Amino acid sequence: MDKDQVAAALGEIGTLLELKGENPFKTRAYHNAARMLEGLAEPLGLLVAEKRLGELKGIGDALQEKITILVGTGRLPYLDDLRASVPPGLLELLQIQGLGPKKARKLHEELGVDSLASLEAACKDGRVAALEGFGDKSQARLLEAIAFKRQFASRHRLVDALTAAEPILEALRGHPGVVRCGTAGSLRRWKEVIGDIDFVVSSKRPGEVLDFFVGLPGVRSVLARGETKASVILDGEGIQADLRVVDDAEFATALAYFTGSKEHNIAMRQRAIARGLRLNEYGLFRATEETRDPALRVDCPTEEALYEKLGLDYVPPELREDHGEFVAAEKHALPRLLEWTDLRGSLHNHSTWSDGRNSIADVAAHAIEQGLAYWAMTDHSRASFQANGLDWGRLRLQLEEIADLNKRFEDEETDFRLLTGSEVDILKDGLDFPDDVLAQLDVVVASLHVPSGEEAENTRRLIAAAENPNVHMLGHLTGRLLLERDAYKVNVQAVIDACGATGTWIELNANPYRFDLDWRQWQYALSRGVKCVVNCDAHRLEHFGFLRLGAGLARKGWLTKSDVMNTLPLEKLRAALAKKRRG
Repeated sequence: MDKDQVAAALGEIGTLLELKGENPFKTRAYHNAARMLEGLAEPLGLLVAEKRLGELKGIGDALQEKITILVGTGRLPYLDDLRASVPPGLLELLQIQGLGPKKARKLHEELGVDSLASLEAACKDGRVAALEGFGDKSQARLLEAIAFKRQFASRHRLVDALTAAEPILEALRGHPGVVRCGTAGSLRRWKEVIGDIDFVVSSKRPGEVLDFFVGLPGVRSVLARGETKASVILDGEGIQADLRVVDDAEFATALAYFTGSKEHNIAMRQRAIARGLRLNEYGLFRATEETRDPALRVDCPTEEALYEKLGLDYVPPELREDHGEFVAAEKHALPRLLEWTDLRGSLHNHSTWSDGRNSIADVAAHAIEQGLAYWAMTDHSRASFQANGLDWGRLRLQLEEIADLNKRFEDEETDFRLLTGSEVDILKDGLDFPDDVLAQLDVVVASLHVPSGEEAENTRRLIAAAENPNVHMLGHLTGRLLLERDAYKVNVQAVIDACGATGTWIELNANPYRFDLDWRQWQYALSRGVKCVVNCDAHRLEHFGFLRLGAGLARKGWLTKSDVMNTLPLEKLRAALAKKRRG
């Protein structure tokens, strides 16, 4: 196991011990050890091999032994026994938003709740509301959370689908019977949430390819295996993956068809009919009725050729949602979309000063390794006490540390620079820091973390933040957590209008649980002159990879390099930040 897997195992032990009502000092030790490992700068395996685990703060003999076993064998009998000792339904309860181990244990011990079904029943007959520490509002929120979970039970986040799909695609590419292959469906269209994973392969030996696919490592079970198609369930998140094998002459049209979207495909078929043609998954045909006759097939070796035959420029998969792409493709007006390599840094990130897992020095070193030009440190402000938010005294000390690091980079003739900043909370009566503090920072991200239940109030707060000249951008504007929590009640268009009027930027938060602002809103934002910032909201070094994810969602929102502020080189970015502050 690597450090992340070991950290996850230790965190799970801590959670299971909480469910069992163990000593809080013991449970906290496991959670603290998990967080410490997540921020580890050197390979965990090296520490184990050199017997240096004891040098790590909070890692006593018992934890050293467990970590060593996990790294060496990938399993831990202690964890297996713990899992077996806790009713499976209790673990399921922890997937409900707002329900932690302590509350789950209380529900189990006092009401006999041991599953989602029994929790729902206890809420509906009022027993949860009557329980000390809950009440009517908590009961109502739990019912909403249960309904939300069921609604998205078979849905998966984009990052989980990508993680599952990429090794499979790589394996298929290496198979001698495969001519061409690719992902399709909502994954290829870069939807933020997907159902299953679609693969399309061309081959003259479909049986061999299908046998190879269903036998791949990571396949939990086989749902179906036919002559040209197979469906499996994958380990981990339990995502369904479907493989279709076609003749190479059919590959381009099959890839386009299975990429979708449904609405895009309908429009494509209508364009074919208007030209006396028929389009389906098997090809583009010179016919007035549905057919698969190879003699009638129009040669379309690539998707580019298919679009050309229908009088269109090639439409990138991310744009195939029938959101205006046909008008633009007809007029040769499709934008040249952002590439993730255009991004030069991220302007919303965290360190160990608040709730991040890595020191600023380690973050800077990693950013330099990644070839980035800058990285803003925007730790939480004081109102986010649960995230160890900074007051002005601590923020002043952080500014001194960043200044020292930047002086070192200058002395070493390193072009990279850290930017100072804060993710400042938007409160009921204004921002969490006064203007004289905000004015001393390079970057100010204003975020709403504790919303009102009223749309008008949330909208008012966000607009007020946008109107403050010291605020450069609004962070994760709607507060949504994909598959966990709906967006706050906000009049998004009114906030976008305010940002357009004040020159305030809007973040595309690239955390795969957020992807906020939603891609569906960006065309309107662009029409109002609003600029985007693709931010990692990084809390650990691994989150640097969110730049790639964010760029994909930016592409889906029709964003180009010129629409995204963190594509600018450092000096031009500094000038843009100063211009925003001048209003």
